Amino acid sequence: MSAVPVDLSLQGAWRYWGRNATVFRRTWLFGMIAWFAEPVIYLVAMGLGLGKYLAQVQGIRYIDYIAPGLLGVSTMFGATFSVTWDAWFKLERVGVYEAAIATPLSVEDVALGEILWGTTRATIYGTAFFVIATIFGVFRSWTGLLELPAIALTGFLFSITGLIFTYLIRRADYLAYYWTAFITPMFMFAGVFFPLDKLPSWVRTLAWFMPLKHAVDLTRGLALGESPAHVLGAALWLIVCALVLLPVPLLILRRRLIR
Repeated sequence: MSAVPVDLSLQGAWRYWGRNATVFRRTWLFGMIAWFAEPVIYLVAMGLGLGKYLAQVQGIRYIDYIAPGLLGVSTMFGATFSVTWDAWFKLERVGVYEAAIATPLSVEDVALGEILWGTTRATIYGTAFFVIATIFGVFRSWTGLLELPAIALTGFLFSITGLIFTYLIRRADYLAYYWTAFITPMFMFAGVFFPLDKLPSWVRTLAWFMPLKHAVDLTRGLALGESPAHVLGAALWLIVCALVLLPVPLLILRRRLIR
């Protein structure tokens, strides 16, 4: 059997993105409360609460240390919810994918549109957190504006990785494993709340492979004005991973829907 050529157009992906944006305009408030509130609670409870007892980390205020990390977490949550639970129910329960590919949209258009929508939703969540953190006195430098493309890049990568898992599974129950085995360890060991330099070498090595670790390095580096080499290294890691993984969900969805 000959290979089926890839049928992908940015216009088609954009049209599927528009469908998701239309739905989101009707439900955005519930989604923002459910997934945006958690990082803000951590910012208040740990930045202001624990920060009273742990005044500084690596010479900076504790709230200034964790806020960029929580910015990455908020972005990760926004992308991950969109491309796991939300995407799975559109694929398996409400027939959105079948309806979309019954139009001139291709399977690849739908998958790319889902990634772009996950990126958009992550950017909305991350930007909202950025505004809240700025009110708390974080991101005082003009370089904080560079956090916005960093948010989009982080959301893009997490949209791809989450969608790969979603397209591979057959039961919604398995989505919990993605959160437990992938998202939660990163949340705890990607350098969001404490430096990694005192941890065992095997933990630091494992953390290097975590996307959130490099997202945190990027957002924190921009917020604190760290060396350009450090910031560019983190950005390059995220870009390379995103470009390498980008075709994967498109191909998995084609195999799943085109029989």
